[in-house]
Amino acid sequence: MVETQPRPAAASSETRDGVRVISIHNPPVNALSAKVSAALLDEIAAAEADPGVVAVVITGSNGTFSGGADIKEFLKAPPPGSKNARDVTAAIERSSKTYVAAIDGNAFGGGCELAITCDYRVAGPTARLGTPEIKLGLLPGAGGTQRLPRMLGAQIALDFMLKGDPKSAKQAKAMGLVDEVVAEGDVVERAVAFAKEKAGTKNRASAKSFVVLPFMTAIAHGMVPPEERGGYAAHKLIDAVEAASVLDFQFGLAREYRLFEELVTGPQAQAAIHLFFAERELGKIPNLPPVEARKIEKAAVVGAGTMGTGIAMTFANAKIPVSVIDVSPEQVERGRKTVADTYAAQVKKGRMSEDEAKSRVNSIKFVGDYNTIADVDLVIEAVFESMDIKKKVFAALDRALKPGAILASNTSTLDIDQMAGETKRPENVIGLHFFAPANIMQLLEIVRGGKSSPETLVTATAVAKALKKKGVVSGNAFGFIGNRMFFDYARETNYLLEEGALPSQIDAVMRDFGFPIGPFQTFDLSGLDVFYKIGLEAPKSPFRTSNLVTKLYEKGRYGQKTGAGFYKYAPGKREALPDPEVDALIVAESKELGITRREISSEEIVQRCMYALSNRGAWLLGEGLALRPGDIDIVWVFGFGYPWFRGGPMWYADSVGTKRMYDAILDFRKRFGPHWEPAPLLAELAASNATFAKHAQLVKV
Repeated sequence: MVETQPRPAAASSETRDGVRVISIHNPPVNALSAKVSAALLDEIAAAEADPGVVAVVITGSNGTFSGGADIKEFLKAPPPGSKNARDVTAAIERSSKTYVAAIDGNAFGGGCELAITCDYRVAGPTARLGTPEIKLGLLPGAGGTQRLPRMLGAQIALDFMLKGDPKSAKQAKAMGLVDEVVAEGDVVERAVAFAKEKAGTKNRASAKSFVVLPFMTAIAHGMVPPEERGGYAAHKLIDAVEAASVLDFQFGLAREYRLFEELVTGPQAQAAIHLFFAERELGKIPNLPPVEARKIEKAAVVGAGTMGTGIAMTFANAKIPVSVIDVSPEQVERGRKTVADTYAAQVKKGRMSEDEAKSRVNSIKFVGDYNTIADVDLVIEAVFESMDIKKKVFAALDRALKPGAILASNTSTLDIDQMAGETKRPENVIGLHFFAPANIMQLLEIVRGGKSSPETLVTATAVAKALKKKGVVSGNAFGFIGNRMFFDYARETNYLLEEGALPSQIDAVMRDFGFPIGPFQTFDLSGLDVFYKIGLEAPKSPFRTSNLVTKLYEKGRYGQKTGAGFYKYAPGKREALPDPEVDALIVAESKELGITRREISSEEIVQRCMYALSNRGAWLLGEGLALRPGDIDIVWVFGFGYPWFRGGPMWYADSVGTKRMYDAILDFRKRFGPHWEPAPLLAELAASNATFAKHAQLVKV
């Protein structure tokens, strides 16, 4: 008979000199699941019934207070009789004894709401408190919208909840969220002493009052996007705070609960929750043997241009020393200035100290010789997007770097295997495609070459985590995931121009859909010269391609950098102004192609642009170039500004309906040509009106 260790209780308690200490046990983040909530309720009831207990301390095990609700439980209706964080906070609200929260590590979401329900809060030096629900399309649903305004005042509480960013222990103390910060020593020990000092007193937020002036909520409503652009939860949150100012506490709670339930079942929250779980799947790669990631203690970047310096700052931010190599002294000086100016701006904005900025600047070394980076563990080339140039760089790096060093390319489109072929270490070659600006954008495409070893791949995913990037693994094909899909998007936007639309119309429709900027603004921002040169490297297309980018390139209209592209720009300005010269060029192109221009509706623009994305995503899934639908959605939300509240191209396809999308694509193929061939996977799902999400569950690894 094999003995198994009993599973630890979801909560436990001990009594220290009349103070009952209740600990949450639900690794890794002590989520307030139904099981944990039920266990806490039992512990609270026992403490309340014990006459020897004068006060209660609530804390979390393993250095974490609580990361909040178990989000998986939001995806389905709770079973009858199950408990949640609302029940726990209600029990504390009804209690007769003094409650103190001892906060180590994170107190997020429902964990923060649990803490503020207590009479007092004692925090450790590494504690962080936050209500990130807004980032999931929700509002605090365990009394946060009612207690925080009473504790902090309406303005501070609104700012805290609407931004959703955590506050350090020191910041929380300054804003009135925490009563005491323990500089050193045991937080629970100090909380027990604090509880004994305060035993018999009540300091419940629910008993406090506050004033919310009409102009405050009017301003708050005006600062968030309209509901159809993803501001639905923010407006509901403001409504809940308004309710707190005019209703008795219990009625305010009822209002908050109703608003929360409306949100959690709504499309925006469901899309955000989908992205949350999609992000947690990143790095899970099927059929890999168990291997350890290599330690990356030193890195290097080849190329001191905008991308190269951005990548270098990303490593500096992760406290990994990095060298930047460039043969051009002028480019090196520009790179140095970019780094210095970027960190100086961070100091000026109060985002980091001068000492921290100096440390990061000093961790970036600019060098001019490959031999000076011979001992690095990882090097990323970020040179001009030309296969010939990249091959020469890889051959030189292979000769110069120590055995075992990983060689990575920042290419956005080109074949990793061709570069690996220039080396004697193809197993150590991989793609690491950063998105510009690299030190800001969160996405990192990890491109798996044909001979990339499991160890190299696992190391790359570990590097993504260390750099605080969302690392999405892609197969090796032109454009990988993001840009391969973007080419279909761009193709359709250019065809729409030739058929009757204008850049300003298409961009306006895409902004209304939720993108921060439209496709032609994107072309101008990135540079039409970049897209033109990518086109030269692209595989030959069997379908007609638009000549508009080529014609603008030949006129020297490269976009914002030259003051003219699809739009014109005033000197030093970024505002995209429609240009009659470009409109005339588009009309002439239609005439040259024998196309009779027509009125094109906003609905057609959305369908052709977005269905093109989703269909290409289905092709990538079927071909195995993308592992999961959620990976594609992460790429597009965090790399291309796809509206988060629509969940990404594949989640959007599910919301439209795979059969409806498939039928529309068949119609487009008849009307516009064979480039609208539906992906076999889309056809398969449409046959039973199944979803990509369901398909992902069936093939989950």
